Amino acid sequence: MFIDPERLEARLRDEFGGTPGQARVVVRQAVDLADAGQYEADVGATLTTDVVIDELSDAPAGTPPERWNWWIGSLELAYGDYGRFGIQRYRK
Repeated sequence: MFIDPERLEARLRDEFGGTPGQARVVVRQAVDLADAGQYEADVGATLTTDVVIDELSDAPAGTPPERWNWWIGSLELAYGDYGRFGIQRYRK
């Protein structure tokens, strides 16, 4: 696996703040996206912790889930079929 869930959760909190629940839901979605292989097939690059942090850094200010949804929305516009990786709800 190219996403280390513990490392990603820690980096999300360090970089973007938010609650532990917010970071955990982004980690779950990132792992699901990596496991699906869709990002790698569309973009031609491996989804890693660093890629997720870099991409979310480009998003407008917000919580980790808001930044994640912004990025997933960008992938949806560019490639389609990314909506299933969006975050609808999470425990705070």
